Amino acid sequence: MDQIISLTRNSDFRRAYARGRSYVSPVVVVYVLKNRQKLLRVGITTSKKTGNAVQRSRSRRVIREAYRQLAGRVRPGYDLVLVARGRTCHVKSTEVQKHMEKQLKAAGLLMEKTDSTIDGK
Repeated sequence: MDQIISLTRNSDFRRAYARGRSYVSPVVVVYVLKNRQKLLRVGITTSKKTGNAVQRSRSRRVIREAYRQLAGRVRPGYDLVLVARGRTCHVKSTEVQKHMEKQLKAAGLLMEKTDSTIDGK
């Protein structure tokens, strides 16, 4: 698996919002923007509309776990911004993973499963 770097700068998030392509579902929004590096950069964000601090933290944890399951199959060379929605804190990471998988397939970023991912190794 290639190296994954976290997006931390506000300018990186704003660039993804302005120039990136968005894929929306009821539990998560994915912004995809091609970067000039061969690295996969990922940022997770929640707004105060999502709920209080406990709900926002749970939303981030659920999204992080759902992404972790798919990380080995995502093509490098892109910036991904994963945005929590109001329902995110009320669902399990497996449901978020299903939505995220559909979104990443629609974006053309998800590679097919290999034998090692099927065996669980």
